Parts: sequence; C-alpha cells; structure tokens
Amino acid sequence: MALILVYNNAMNRMERYYREEWQPMPYNVGGTLKVREFRGASKSNILWTDRRAMNSWNTFRRFWGSPIFVGYAFKRIWEGGHSSQSQHYAGTAFDLGQTLTATQRTRLRTAATNSGAWSYVEPAYLTPRWVHVDDRFGTPACSIGGFPALSIGSKGVYVLILQDALNALGYTIGLDGIYGRNTSYAVRNFQRAQGLAVLGNVNCATWVRLTTLANGIG
Repeated sequence: MALILVYNNAMNRMERYYREEWQPMPYNVGGTLKVREFRGASKSNILWTDRRAMNSWNTFRRFWGSPIFVGYAFKRIWEGGHSSQSQHYAGTAFDLGQTLTATQRTRLRTAATNSGAWSYVEPAYLTPRWVHVDDRFGTPACSIGGFPALSIGSKGVYVLILQDALNALGYTIGLDGIYGRNTSYAVRNFQRAQGLAVLGNVNCATWVRLTTLANGIG
C-alpha cells in the first residue's frame, strides 16, 4: 500500500490517496499507468505527482494507442539515481521504451513531441536508450530544467522535494507540499548553517546547495 500525494493544479490543493501496487494512479484513465509502474525503482511507500502530469500521461497514452513500457518514473531525492534537480524527484517525469528497438524508440520520441502532451521531450543524443518525457512547470530558479523559486504560500511537488531534502538533512518538518511557517523556518536554519543569505525563500543558491547535499544520501 502506497500513500500518493497529488497536487491538484486546477484546485491549488494537495490531495492524499492510498493505492495498492496493482491499482491505477490517481487521475489515470483506463488503468494505463499502475502504481508499480509509476514507482519504478523507488523503495519509498510515499510517492507524489500532480494532476497535470497524470493528464499529460493520459493524453500521450491515447495518442500512442498501445501499452508503453515505463522503466523509471518517480524517485525521492535521497534515493538518488538522477541529476540533483531531476524532474523524477517531482514525480512529473517518465523514462520510457527501454524494451523497444532503436527504431521503435525514435517513433515513440516523435509521438511524444507530436502529441503536445509534454513540456519537455529529451533529445535522442542525451537519452539514446530510452525516451525521457516530463511535465515540468514554473520558471527555473537557476537554469532551464531546474526547480522553480519557492516562498511562503507555494504548494505542489517542488515544495515536496524541498521538504524531502530538508528532512533527509535533519530538518524535521514532515511532507505536506505546502510552504508554511515551519518550512520557512527550516529553510532559514539551513541557509544560516550553510552560510547563505537568510531569506526564508528558496532561490538558486539554496536549491543548488540543498539538492547537492541531499541527492542520493540514502
């Protein structure tokens, strides 16, 4: 049984679901994405994503018209396995088609682009053995592909990454996806301990230090 936290972009609220491994993900249409597929290699019993990413999956799956092998999807930042500001930690990314031939992967990548479902489809030269797609959103705090700046009042999957990284580093604040006073207090303490400007919000410098320290520490 997994606890799945979903940020409902349309309603600007966090939602909680409990699902068995064989059950479809919340907001999945037609049972095309099971919890075990979304989990990928993660060992966590808490997973998260947002409604926008699930709708993108539904759109792409309908466009493709047949099952799609999901090799990797969700990971928590302390589990590592991806770059320090990976969209996999947000639960909005999928690595697909590892069982396909090179020609079939080219078709899948082209379909991912033509479907219009994803905000990013990785070029083949970066991921030649699979097709990476994700539904990243927001203006990156540092560079293209990174996480957006956060402050009090922010909600969603990027707040969950922030809280997860802080928890992993010993700043115990829980996981609710809501940037409230406790999260701001923990951010200030982290910034102070790291010699960063104590702002209480998360800018580029804070993301870089936080994700570098938390990524893959177990």
